[in-house]
Amino acid sequence: MAVTSDSFRKIFLLLAALLCLISHPAAAQSPFGDAPFGAVQDAEFLPVDEAYQQDFLFQRGEASVIFQIAPEYYLYRDKLALYRLEDGSKTPLPLELADGEVIWDDYFEKETEVYRLQLEVPLKDTGPQPMQLELHYQGCADAGLCYPPQVRRFELDIARGVANPIDPAGPAAPGPLTAGATESASLGLPLAMLLAFLGGLVLNFMPCVFPVLSIKLLSITQANQHSHERHWHGWAYTAGVVASFVAIAALMLTLRAGGEAVGWGFQLQSPAMVAALAYLFFIMGLSLSGLTELGGRLMGLGQGVGNPRQLRGSLATGALATLVASPCTAPLMGSALGFAVTQPAAVALLVFAALGAGMAAPFLLLTYAPGLIDRLPRPGPWMDRLKQLLAFPMYLTAVWLLWVLGRQTGSDGVALVLAGAVAIAFALWLWPRPQWRWRTGSLAVIALAGALLLLPRLEPVSLADNSGQTKSDYWQPYSPERLAEARRNGRPVLINMTAAWCITCLANEKVVLSSEAVTEAVSSLDVVALKGDWTNQDPLITELLARYGRTSVPLYLVYPAAGGEAHILPQVLTRDGLIAALRAAAPEAGAAIAAD
Repeated sequence: MAVTSDSFRKIFLLLAALLCLISHPAAAQSPFGDAPFGAVQDAEFLPVDEAYQQDFLFQRGEASVIFQIAPEYYLYRDKLALYRLEDGSKTPLPLELADGEVIWDDYFEKETEVYRLQLEVPLKDTGPQPMQLELHYQGCADAGLCYPPQVRRFELDIARGVANPIDPAGPAAPGPLTAGATESASLGLPLAMLLAFLGGLVLNFMPCVFPVLSIKLLSITQANQHSHERHWHGWAYTAGVVASFVAIAALMLTLRAGGEAVGWGFQLQSPAMVAALAYLFFIMGLSLSGLTELGGRLMGLGQGVGNPRQLRGSLATGALATLVASPCTAPLMGSALGFAVTQPAAVALLVFAALGAGMAAPFLLLTYAPGLIDRLPRPGPWMDRLKQLLAFPMYLTAVWLLWVLGRQTGSDGVALVLAGAVAIAFALWLWPRPQWRWRTGSLAVIALAGALLLLPRLEPVSLADNSGQTKSDYWQPYSPERLAEARRNGRPVLINMTAAWCITCLANEKVVLSSEAVTEAVSSLDVVALKGDWTNQDPLITELLARYGRTSVPLYLVYPAAGGEAHILPQVLTRDGLIAALRAAAPEAGAAIAAD
């Protein structure tokens, strides 16, 4: 299910609150039921197709879908939907459902109607002609696990009483958790938190995060603070990072529990959010260049930030660092986050809090290292030059965000945002200082409003229509049908799930996946290489990520030619490791190449 405009409105409200973060987010209820952590971890859950078996009943020219529901499992009434597929379009079919059992849903905090053991869904308005039927459903186990939303397709011939599944048990069909997902789910909370903490440390080295941390280091050097004041700001920054990670994670879990196909980093799948961040970094760059002080106050460079009672700048810096860092999945993070989304919300949020703590730890420790602080140069005229120099990483970050926006919306979207950036620069140039003047002030407000009004006009374009998304010697666009066809033909398959805003993905593509050695191996081993671009929301990619215990990109899979489950590759690829995995997936071709 695609993310709706209402969902994105909720996202914007949360992210706007993060930039002005004052208080901690409220505790969230579990989207996976109220079972304790141990029950979820120790229980053995059925594969989804065993928990909910579908059959068809044909009688006198009419048909019904029959669900056989395993004991201690149930289906949600409001997640059931039927569609007729015809000429690439979907037409919803009316539902006539019997009354179900009403239970109290701890997550939604309301009564919810569910079905147990067996459910019959009559097919209405179908006619006698053969048709394609798409079935949507979602269910949970009483022990505390909810399955992702499921989709099944069937070829129906009601007149003959025949129903055939489309791509039955295909490798990309929604189904039971794979080995990768099972491995993530069996990590245990302590190990998952340790991996998340280490992954958070790595996030500090992402190119889009480092400029933000540089500004905070500059504020420590510039402000003549006592040690206890530095400690307060270190903890304020840490609170901003941890609370922001927890808040974004809580929203993600809420949307997933509501049936939305979203994963970690979903906020940068919104072109309007990408454009808003580009504006923010552009304003910060202008501030550091000396045009305005608006961005400086946000980053903690204002006059009053040295006062430990005025910590909003450090809180906002932590929230901003989280916004630009969260879309990427650093090494060690994948398994930890995969574990988190299979657990009750309280446990999941602990893992995300550990991720935020890891990201905030270096800066917090620096505030407790007086020896390092004392070695920094004393404030002086050179600080202005350094502050101006730090403006250029801000501009480069804005350029990177514009490039991501171009992948999402095409050149028209980039042109709109560039026009908005000019309007912002004009508004800041006009902004009356030191006191308000109605003429220039009104013009500045109009210019700023014009830039912001451009954001809702940004619409995602189809990535399949953008040749730049999959342009290479061997990549094909990912689809479940291509994957199923390659596996039926007995060919090895390499899958690359990526996104334009994922720095790790881009580094792997430049250094490893586009190298001559890998290109030659893909060709000589007859590998089918499929590339899925998650820059914009794509439920098919989200579904595949979930099957392998991942909540975000990158994800690299190698399916063996002889059949069987995919091999999950590390998030940071090496040429030798990738080539070895491809040869293992195509043993006959690999042996012939080795002999040559």
